[in-house]
Amino acid sequence: MTEVRSAAPDVAAIRARYSSLQQGFAFLDAPGGSQVPDEVGEAIAAALREASANLGARYATSQRAGAILEQAERAAARFLGCGPHEVLFGANMTSLNFVLSRTAAREFAPGDEILVSSLDHDGGVAPWLELAHDKGLTVRHVELHDDTTLDFADLERKLGPRTRVVAFAWASNAVGTVTDAARVCRLAHEAGALAWIDAVHYAAHEPIDVRAAGADVLLCSPYKFCGPHLGLAYGRAEVLAGWRPYKARPTPAVPLARGFATGTQPYELLAGFSATAGYLDSLGGLAALAPYERALGQRFLDGLPDSVTVYGLPSMAGRVPTFLINVAGVPADEVAQRLADDQIGVWAHDSWYSLNLYRRLYDGKSVRVGFIHYNTADEVDRLLAALTGMSPG
Repeated sequence: MTEVRSAAPDVAAIRARYSSLQQGFAFLDAPGGSQVPDEVGEAIAAALREASANLGARYATSQRAGAILEQAERAAARFLGCGPHEVLFGANMTSLNFVLSRTAAREFAPGDEILVSSLDHDGGVAPWLELAHDKGLTVRHVELHDDTTLDFADLERKLGPRTRVVAFAWASNAVGTVTDAARVCRLAHEAGALAWIDAVHYAAHEPIDVRAAGADVLLCSPYKFCGPHLGLAYGRAEVLAGWRPYKARPTPAVPLARGFATGTQPYELLAGFSATAGYLDSLGGLAALAPYERALGQRFLDGLPDSVTVYGLPSMAGRVPTFLINVAGVPADEVAQRLADDQIGVWAHDSWYSLNLYRRLYDGKSVRVGFIHYNTADEVDRLLAALTGMSPG
């Protein structure tokens, strides 16, 4: 069995920062939302106590709210590799995607095409389908290879003069497969299209540099990487400057991205987001944490019994540590319940909101397992022992 390397982070010290991890329950459900360190909750509570106001007033609480927003924009810019004026916040990724996709499509014409990946979560597909319905657009799915990796030959075949957007998931929320984002963005730009990235799952495990990737728009969700429930997006300044946002007319247009806000920002959650960014920085960032997470994933794969089927890529190459599995002869719901009884948290579901993916892999339901940096080798071993001992009946 693969051992976690000695250069691993001090996981005991990390876990001490989480009240939720002190009860012995193994949270192996990070793809559905991570646990949150206490300092993030404390920042949220402090903002509610000390900055419960809106922007623009001369008194202290309003000025604190303004400072919270500016700090969150700077933290997001560092996290994404962009400028603070290119950062947008919203209720969640899906809401932001509906807003931004509709804004981008103001000038689209009937017959224009949107390409989406067959690996995608529906939060990255449904906004374009609704636009297609309203405006007479065409949405086309780029196919996958049998191993769930993107078929770049099919992407190149489907790109054309009417392609306006290529939207894709950087990493699958279901099977963990990673797509070569820079390659997709380059092909999109060569066709004159926008490159539009759903980084919700990728952002939880790997560092992001939107400039290096070539993204025009990128969206993610801090609750996947130990933060509050919030949506976060990047819009390339040259792209945002050419759009007319849907907004209330007095909304400020400076800094640039604030002009796309649809109402009052959740300042307490923004304070929590800045605390999340500070927490990750204190651990060396995702680049420092990723090798440990990958070692946990390999440990899991190496120890699986023959009764367990893993869908998608068979090794850690080309993936993040998220796994879709089934146990022979044991329904997925029963697997999840037995593991919960053993104080191990995983989910059972049918589509995982990846509607163009799951019917290719299995019928019915599957179990999703996901590791993040606060998980331990012992927790992986507990899961493997439970799966090994699981039999029908």
